Amino acid sequence: MRSLIRLAIVLVVACGDNGTAPPDDERVGTETYPFGPFTVAPGEEVIDDCVQITLGNTDYVYVNAVELTTGPGFHHSNWFFVPEFAFPGVDGTYKCDDRDFDQAVAAIHGGVLFAQSTQTPNETQQFPQGVVIKIPPRSKIVTQIHLLNPTDNTLQLTPDIKVTYVRAAEVTTTLTGVSFQNAALALPPNMASRFSVECDLAPKHEMLIGRPVDFKLYYALAHYHELGTGLSVEAVKPDGTTRAIYSTQSAVGEPLGGVLDPQFDMAGFTKLRFSCDFYNPRSTTVRWGVGEQEMCVFLAFSDSTYNWGGGVLERQPPQNPVLVGDTMTYTNPCVVFATDGSR
Repeated sequence: MRSLIRLAIVLVVACGDNGTAPPDDERVGTETYPFGPFTVAPGEEVIDDCVQITLGNTDYVYVNAVELTTGPGFHHSNWFFVPEFAFPGVDGTYKCDDRDFDQAVAAIHGGVLFAQSTQTPNETQQFPQGVVIKIPPRSKIVTQIHLLNPTDNTLQLTPDIKVTYVRAAEVTTTLTGVSFQNAALALPPNMASRFSVECDLAPKHEMLIGRPVDFKLYYALAHYHELGTGLSVEAVKPDGTTRAIYSTQSAVGEPLGGVLDPQFDMAGFTKLRFSCDFYNPRSTTVRWGVGEQEMCVFLAFSDSTYNWGGGVLERQPPQNPVLVGDTMTYTNPCVVFATDGSR
């Protein structure tokens, strides 16, 4: 979708503190929020629709799990929580441009609730007991949806999103977001390729927090399209030693995220290196974008008091091509940013 180009900027999640809220609106258990319905014609692609669901919470609520059920043809969506005054209008589906919806602005106003794996019809984001996303009072959830019907039949979709709340007294850890993308994609025709970015977190962590990198990663998710064959993430020490954090070889249509068990401790490491692997059977070069184009995005949740993001944020040519066996590899420099995740 249009604003996915800025995904590394926007995928930030709430809360850096572990304070408890008065139980004026203490929600417990699972609530289901239906949205739609949507009719998607054969071959149709929809990238400019947004959805709004008002939570009506008068106090902080604590989210331990989210389940999204969509069905075939629901290509991708990122769900944010924002104040009720943001992107004003009634609940339901609307044209994103009518309310000037933008994922970067949504993240500034609030944070991310859930990110859907590409074309996965049912997916659950479940954190360990006591680990939550903290949503402020008087919030609503919003998303920009990407629908794509590759079939010859009209699709009728009646999706819903289920949110599981826990009591404030049960909270042990609140989470912030980690998001890195590589928009410097140019998949060469008829061959395999790998695109890597190495991001140094240490200077900004020292400047903002006053100590070496020391947060833990709790959950990771990859995002790529049908030509993607895998994504891997490594932590890198100052001496160049690496350790695997997360990898996937799942195809589009299967969940590409999950809890890291045990959590990955970044203590002693200074950099994140992430790589996306592709195989392009076409006769033309495939670049960053929606539709038949590709993406390379790594998302995560951490217990840092800051949201971390970066990578290659805008479309540009891949650099440093090297043929390794039958795979063309590329590396590009990384931009790192951090925003205060406390509420």
